[in-house]
Amino acid sequence: MSQRAVEQALGKLLTDDEFRERFFQNPGGISLLAGLDLAGDELAALRRLPQDGLAKLGRCLDDRICRLRVLAHPDPKEASR
Repeated sequence: MSQRAVEQALGKLLTDDEFRERFFQNPGGISLLAGLDLAGDELAALRRLPQDGLAKLGRCLDDRICRLRVLAHPDPKEASR
């Protein structure tokens, strides 16, 4: 268990939309791909966080600290937001 890995995961969940979406599809796999060594109980605790709440909080953050998301094929629904 590593408090540092949990803090890094939380940071990525807040600042990286793509990581957040992929994390909730496959928490263990995407965490390993991101180099986050999380224990099972840490993954379980992070999985219980509300995905929509993380996204909402992430939108409140200054753009300078969030990961830019570049879409290969722009989604027309995104443009209307």
